[in-house]
Amino acid sequence: MELHVTQLSVDNGVGLVRLSRPGRGNSWTTRMNAEYRWLMSCLDDDPRVRVIVVTGAGQQFCVGADTKALDHYRESDQDYLESFRNDVMATPGHGVRPEYEHELIWHWGLQKPVIAAINGACAGIAVALAAYCDLRYAAAGAKLTTSTPRLGLPAEFGLSWIMPRIVGLTHSADILLSGRVFLAEEARAMGFLNGVMPRETLEEEVLRIARGLADSTSPVAVKTAKRQLYADLMRHDAGAAIEDSRELMGQLMKQPDFSEAMRAMKDKRPPAFSPLPGTAMGSTAS
Repeated sequence: MELHVTQLSVDNGVGLVRLSRPGRGNSWTTRMNAEYRWLMSCLDDDPRVRVIVVTGAGQQFCVGADTKALDHYRESDQDYLESFRNDVMATPGHGVRPEYEHELIWHWGLQKPVIAAINGACAGIAVALAAYCDLRYAAAGAKLTTSTPRLGLPAEFGLSWIMPRIVGLTHSADILLSGRVFLAEEARAMGFLNGVMPRETLEEEVLRIARGLADSTSPVAVKTAKRQLYADLMRHDAGAAIEDSRELMGQLMKQPDFSEAMRAMKDKRPPAFSPLPGTAMGSTAS
């Protein structure tokens, strides 16, 4: 796919996806959705990539849906739901659980961890995108808002489901009912962010964290833990989670990565874990 509103680079086991609409605040469009889904599908299938980072070009992460596109629905007869049909788009994260085969929550079906590096304004759909990433870091002073109450619209993309699970009901009610702007520092205090960093060093620091994950963790173990994390979020049986984890422990103890970890510990060296199987993208990940 030819990229018009996104950018991609791959280095040291980390795939960096950049939302890029210069002059439009990296606002979200159908084209950006198509490119983003395609890139994430490719990166998830590339054995060279172990961690994925998502950020924005310039000084903003994503200011939400393009305002011209939003205004189009007000004046036209086009159905909003039909406009989000993605039959011809890539389907990253599909085939794991039916619950994940919907917009944005497909991030949970990916094999690899996804880190959001919120480098500036993050509004509307961008808040939801970040919420479905596995880890979230933001630049100091970055502004976040769901926006929708101030536009006469409801909570979107399942934010009413995911936000209480990240920050609790009290903070979620504040965020979703008011649509107010809040800063990265407050988002960190709520528990929405894993960390806040100076804007000038955010990308460098997040890439350092991503490379650390890529270098020091077993891809199959990370994939398994990610599957556990979100599957267990959907059920209420702690005992079943324990028994499933014991079964998985037995399975992974028979895998090459566990043997390599034991040898590396004995030899006092970093382990050389195997990549996840996949089809390398070749020139796509240039």
